[in-house]
Amino acid sequence: MAERVDARGLSCPQPVMLTRRALEAAGSGEVVVALDTITHVQNCTRAAEKLGWQARCGIEADAYELTLTRSPSGPGQA
Repeated sequence: MAERVDARGLSCPQPVMLTRRALEAAGSGEVVVALDTITHVQNCTRAAEKLGWQARCGIEADAYELTLTRSPSGPGQA
């Protein structure tokens, strides 16, 4: 099951910090982040890609839903 992060209503840089923390804790798999601005989506996507994660974004109800994925053999994994 994917880890979920709700970063709606937060100011920069909090969404990026929460996202990075969740990605580092997960290591691989899937992390889904709820965000409320396109700027936060762009910033979190950039941070995730620097860590070797792939990103795709959709819109769910009142939020952007950023789905971040990385296989266990991604960069930095043994």
